Amino acid sequence: MGKSKARIFRKGINDQIAKISREDAVKYAVDFLENSQMSKAKHYITMFGIEPEELLEGGASYEAVVAIKNIFT
Repeated sequence: MGKSKARIFRKGINDQIAKISREDAVKYAVDFLENSQMSKAKHYITMFGIEPEELLEGGASYEAVVAIKNIFT
């Protein structure tokens, strides 16, 4: 693959993947937990390795965190 094609390919990949910080990931995970969208919340939690304490500090309810405790162990 030539340099130009490789550069265009990498640029396309970077454009598709959203750049998200850990703080944003915690916020999104908390929002998804509170809206009962457990699969999306689990995606962020496992991708960023978010701990239960971070979710509680981010505003998640204790009940929501306890409901997904099996992914933290």
